[in-house]
Formats: sequence, C-alpha cells, structure tokens
Amino acid sequence: MKQVFLKPRYWPVWLLLGFVRLAILLPFGAQLALGRMLGWTLRHAAKRRWRITLVNLERCFPELDASARERLARKHFDSLGMAFFEIGLCWWGRTERLKRLAQVSGAENLQAARAKGKGVILLSAHFTTLEIGGRLLGLATDFHLMYRPNQNALIEEVMRRSRERHFDRAIPRNDVRLMLKSLKEGKPVWYAPDQGYRGKNSEMIPFFGIPAPTNTATSRLARASGAPVVPFFVERLPGTRGY
Repeated sequence: MKQVFLKPRYWPVWLLLGFVRLAILLPFGAQLALGRMLGWTLRHAAKRRWRITLVNLERCFPELDASARERLARKHFDSLGMAFFEIGLCWWGRTERLKRLAQVSGAENLQAARAKGKGVILLSAHFTTLEIGGRLLGLATDFHLMYRPNQNALIEEVMRRSRERHFDRAIPRNDVRLMLKSLKEGKPVWYAPDQGYRGKNSEMIPFFGIPAPTNTATSRLARASGAPVVPFFVERLPGTRGY
C-alpha cells in the first residue's frame, strides 16, 4: 500500500474500511441487520435524500397512497444500508461462503450468446445489489467489467486490488476502446450505464411515463461490436437466503 495513504487525512477512511472488514466476519443475518440500522440512520440524517426519494416515488407510482410510498422508501434505505456491508463481502468475502449465498438462473442465455463469438454486453443497472452481484456472477462465469473510479484515492486503491483479485479485467468507464477489445476477444463485459446521463449522446426517454435523460451508449456499443446484449440483474432474497 502506498505511503501517502498513511497520512492523517486517510485515517477516517482506514477506520471505516476496518469496521466493514470486521463486520463481514459476523453471520450473514447480523450483517443484514446492521445494514438496516445504517439505513434507518441514513433516512433520518439525509433529510434531503429522503424527500427526493418520496417525490420520485410519487411521480412514478401515483396510484399508491402516501403510506405505501413511504414503506417503499423505507425499504430502499434499508437496502442502501445493507449494500454498505455487501461491498465488504464483495471485496473480502471467502468464495466458499459466497457460493452458499448465490443462485444463478438463466446462465444458458449467456452461454448461447457467447457461442456467437463476438463477446457479450451484460447489461445491468445501478441497483443497491450492484457490487455484490458482480462478485457472485464471477463465481459462475468469467467476464470483464466496466467501473467508475472512486474519487477517494484510498477507496479506489482497495477497490482496484479487489477487482484485480476476482476479475480478469477491470475497465474504467471511459475506456470504450478497451471494452471493445474485450468484446472482440469474445469476453462478456458487465456494463451498467450511468443514471441521469446528460452528455452529448443522451436522449430524453420515457421512464414511468416521465421523460428522463438517458444514456444511449448500450445500443451504440452493440452496433459497433456486433455483440449481443444480455440483461443481468441481482435480487436480494427474503431473510438470509442470499441472492
């Protein structure tokens, strides 16, 4: 690890990483309970985010009453808190333990797409299970991934080392040339387009009937590479059943 990360400004990050590293030693159910507690804390501390969540739900689900939308919002913040500890499982969790938590369905669709020999774009989305989902999929198949570098240099270093351990290749989100190279090599590439993208290649596409700025890169990359697109989504199962 680089000497610069020993400077005092990184000490709070070290404490945070150490806490998460210790937390994944707990039983899986205890980790989820800690996540829900963190979600409760975030819900009360991040008042602005809470209000934004309620407004978004009101616009997307006008047929629900206020109490139903609030229940959905609370579940989202619970999920957000659990994702914090799932990142620890993703980075440091033992393979044998993770295998017991993972159920994969539809793998035959990925294999059929790979048989075409042009690589595969694994299309995902920015759900709270994004990080853990990538690690679990890596237990079932090889693939390359695109990622957004973290602004905190220490977290980026830890994340990079984790991805180098668990994946063949990690591609920074702006390196389209490297992504196309991976596809040309016949590899699946896990790709989760940015949310609320307003760049020059965005378009306003209806989302729950509401025009929203949308990244159109997936279709352009598919056309450029000839690679088929296979959706990949992760569901957190009830209780402690896993994913």
